Amino acid sequence: MSNNNKDLTLSAPLSGPVLTLGNVPDEVFASGAMGDGIAIDPLNDCLHAPCDGVIIHVARTGHALTLRADNGAELLMHLGIDTVELNGEGFALLVKQGARVSKGQALVQFDLDLIARRCKSLVSLIILTNSELFELRPITLKSVKVGEPLLHVVARLAGAAKVLDESVTEASATLRITHRGGLHARPAALVRKTAQAFSSQSQVHFAGKTASCDSLIGLMGLGIGEQDEVQVTCRGKDCEAALQALIAALSVAVGEEHHAPVVIAPRLANTEAGVLQGVCAAPGLVCGPLFRLNGIELPADPGSNVPDEQLQHLDSALEQVRGEIRHTLDQARQRKDVEEEEIFAAHLALLEDPTLLEAATAAIEHGSAATHAWRDAIQAQCAVLLALGKPLFAERANDLRDLQQRVLRALLGEAWNFDLPAGAIVSAHELTPSDLLQLSKQHAVGICMAEGGATSHVAILARGKGLPCVVALGTELLDVPQGQRVVLDAANGRLELTPDDARHTQVHQLRDAQKLRRQQQHTAAQGSASTQDGVRIEVAANVASSAEAQLAFENGADGVGLLRTEFLFVDRRTAPDEQEQRQAYQAVLDAMGDKSVIIRTIDVGGDKQLDYLPLPFETNPVLGLRGIRMAQVRPELLDQQLRALLQVSPLERCRILLPMVSEVDELLQIRQRLDELCTELELTQRPELGVMIEVPAAALMAEQLAEHADFLSIGTNDLSQYTLAMDRDHAGLAARVDALHPALLRLIAQTCSGAAKHGRWVGVCGALASDPLATPVLIGLGISELSVSPPQIGEIKDRVRHLDAAQCRQLSQGLLNLSSAKAVRQACQHHWPLS
Repeated sequence: MSNNNKDLTLSAPLSGPVLTLGNVPDEVFASGAMGDGIAIDPLNDCLHAPCDGVIIHVARTGHALTLRADNGAELLMHLGIDTVELNGEGFALLVKQGARVSKGQALVQFDLDLIARRCKSLVSLIILTNSELFELRPITLKSVKVGEPLLHVVARLAGAAKVLDESVTEASATLRITHRGGLHARPAALVRKTAQAFSSQSQVHFAGKTASCDSLIGLMGLGIGEQDEVQVTCRGKDCEAALQALIAALSVAVGEEHHAPVVIAPRLANTEAGVLQGVCAAPGLVCGPLFRLNGIELPADPGSNVPDEQLQHLDSALEQVRGEIRHTLDQARQRKDVEEEEIFAAHLALLEDPTLLEAATAAIEHGSAATHAWRDAIQAQCAVLLALGKPLFAERANDLRDLQQRVLRALLGEAWNFDLPAGAIVSAHELTPSDLLQLSKQHAVGICMAEGGATSHVAILARGKGLPCVVALGTELLDVPQGQRVVLDAANGRLELTPDDARHTQVHQLRDAQKLRRQQQHTAAQGSASTQDGVRIEVAANVASSAEAQLAFENGADGVGLLRTEFLFVDRRTAPDEQEQRQAYQAVLDAMGDKSVIIRTIDVGGDKQLDYLPLPFETNPVLGLRGIRMAQVRPELLDQQLRALLQVSPLERCRILLPMVSEVDELLQIRQRLDELCTELELTQRPELGVMIEVPAAALMAEQLAEHADFLSIGTNDLSQYTLAMDRDHAGLAARVDALHPALLRLIAQTCSGAAKHGRWVGVCGALASDPLATPVLIGLGISELSVSPPQIGEIKDRVRHLDAAQCRQLSQGLLNLSSAKAVRQACQHHWPLS
């Protein structure tokens, strides 16, 4: 009977010497990250079924398959090490996925000589992939022949309830991973969080390996890269719902905010005397004393520890660190720092990872101290990620080292406070995200590391904090004496070890000049911005909450050019009601004094899924049900939002912006509905209604749209990727998605020209508005409003005041005929150099 949870004896599927996992020449399998198991060094050339069951997964390349025994145990059988690289050569599958097989039945015929010559090892694995429900007990660790008893599979009592239900069903699907960089820590955390919302047991299969969706480390250990094809299986009463949710989680990019791509320059050789050359992770120029930060080194474990005491110590330390991370998450959410929140949410998930906790617990039960057990468990999993041979996954091992240091500090009772000298530049072999946050709080002025990468979480946080950072400086960095005065020229990836007094003076003068200019810009930001020939340009702010609106107002914003209303709808189980929405929108209007606020209607669907808004899976979500198209599927959502917007006061300061419009009829339909709601609410005035220009069709139809819209606002982020047919989250293409491409400029020019025929104004609310190099071009093409990030309001207003609008118009027309975005940027720097 299927799933009867009875104990089971497995027969040997191969003939040959038996090895424990620890003796397998592969870090991933040896670490136990894939599950408990055993290995055989085969002497025969055919894999046989170790028991009766059903084949639930077959690797595309034929080198591995998974069998579900009749008691529910799931067994991965993997022939050889690194055999996926043979791409199917040398393997002949004798069964298909879904087939029922009998004990001893031949499953795969393989070429022993070919594998021995071309792969790392012939050693083959039998792995229990659902070890949370069962455990393996070896019968023999000597040589075996096919069919001889090999292992006992025994049900764990805690898992029995999960496998007794006869009504359990299964669903599976195959898809490509579109997360930028593959399934590393943050997307893996999203998958784990998604799986935990369902009762079904879910797994991801890739290259003959399987990981439970409950295990962050297991998922990362699969080494799944961007565009890799995986299979997802869900088993349980809610398997269909779980599968659709996991498909969505695996198919979309993490995070809504999109930033300018980081150009990762290769590390240059140290050819200049007194200078170490690395890679820029966050730009800036600083000087100061070098402060070397060393990691925690543990003495030898004396042994003879009491397991219960050590387990209690570890539990207390883990809970302390969880509390610290939750506090960090709360602060990140208050600041709307999405990247910081995602990084530390992944850390919190790692702290609860069963693979990690089980390894540490097992070591303690065998006599290790909690400190050493935790360190060894972390280092084993770091070895798994490093063994994948992929730079991004190697960088993510740093997140594990972060947790190693944090928990060790808690276990040792060490205060997390560095005795930094004033103005210190911190050096280290490699810092962790938690180190970076702490150093930022203690006013370090720069960071330099012997190792690390420009796409690491430390680099992301450093850029967000404005902290100059250089990575990959080499081990010579660790030989620089403590306290030596240095210059960190992060933009050029340089650490100058012996700067003279003149160089120090120069750096201080440059920094003082930059600081003074920022102060002057901030002071002048409260005034309006007009060009030297008197053309007024409104500089507004992009915000996502009333708190950000307050910051924008304090920074001198002329209004809100884009309020993203998605902040009200995400991270919750039900939609906000009309009253909650009205209060949130009113709070933004109140924060902006007497200035106008442009509120974009909800832009979800496709790649931005809501838990309470089930939508069908889309193979190309960016071209699917997004923005205003959602109103056609769920009109009640838009109706409720429009009602809430119509009740703010004063209504004349509220402008409504419609996203993803591509046809005039879409605008007319919403305008008609808005008029009907105004009548229902007995309103005598109607707010202005604008259209977001973010698809080429809207730009080409701007004249027709402007006839019925009150204003147009260009979203250059989406318009860039739709025009250039390049995904802005694609690792290989992101650097080429540049909104200063001549094709984009032509669409902007056409939009402004079409709007002018009906006397409508045009703004830009995409990232291009925040680029001071683009300011003269946009003014020259006819833009009259720039909506930027709040910290850049003063800088952009200052830029406007130094321009001549007539000259901008004259020179911008010539840019439309250039050949590339690079050529446009060079011309802009020539015509309107940035000081």
